[in-house]
Amino acid sequence: MSHAINPVDGTRIAFSVIDSDAGAGSPSLLLAHGSALSSAIWRGFGYVRPLRERYRLILPDLRGHGRSDKPDVPDAYAMDLILDDVLAVLDAAGTDRVHYLGYSFGARVGLSLAVRDAGRLRTLTVGGGSARAQTGTFDRLFFPGCADVLGHYGVDGFLEAWAEHLGSPVDAATQAAFRANDAAALAAYMRRSDREPGIDDAALAALDVPTLAFVGSEDGERIDDTRELSRTIPGALLAVIRGYDHATTIAAAPEVLSVIEPFLAAHAGESSG
Repeated sequence: MSHAINPVDGTRIAFSVIDSDAGAGSPSLLLAHGSALSSAIWRGFGYVRPLRERYRLILPDLRGHGRSDKPDVPDAYAMDLILDDVLAVLDAAGTDRVHYLGYSFGARVGLSLAVRDAGRLRTLTVGGGSARAQTGTFDRLFFPGCADVLGHYGVDGFLEAWAEHLGSPVDAATQAAFRANDAAALAAYMRRSDREPGIDDAALAALDVPTLAFVGSEDGERIDDTRELSRTIPGALLAVIRGYDHATTIAAAPEVLSVIEPFLAAHAGESSG
């Protein structure tokens, strides 16, 4: 595990690089996880082995998650700082331009990065993403009052309340990823994200980055948002993964890869570097 340093506030961002089985010169693909998870999900859910066959993988733990620094002040999770983190990771990994895959929070980071610095992206793949203001999102995605539960009762209390809300246990890989994080930092992140404004439609409509947007058919929180993204971003493709909701779509690696890999292959000519 390596670290990049945010040049604005000094936050240390942990990341790993997995070389491609195809050898030197393989295109780089950055994978950005969702809220309260970490880069460990990409191995746990089965993405690393198939993707490394063709791509050099860059796997960051977004700030407040995994092995990265975990500030407990909400304003430390402003999107501009998070984008500075991602750019610092790309620089530390020696990558000028990258294919980007992000899910949920990672998708929003990717959309924001495309608006701010599209030149760093070869392609953009966003799953379960949204460009609208995020007020109330975590209460809907997890359960009402989830940030307060996390802040007062810790990760175990959060997982217990989430499982009760779902009516079934949270899967083991997701539990392990949650427990790698800090409750105070995650609560701060959720509170700041709740104030995150929307991404301007005009900025999205001006993008010139090959884009794929995917979403689970049962993802009531994000299916309309994802369809709207596919209509707003010029040339964006839409893929609906049948039978999965927001929590389970990213765990369905074979189904997700069946739409991601052809998209990336179609843009192989934009992949060097």
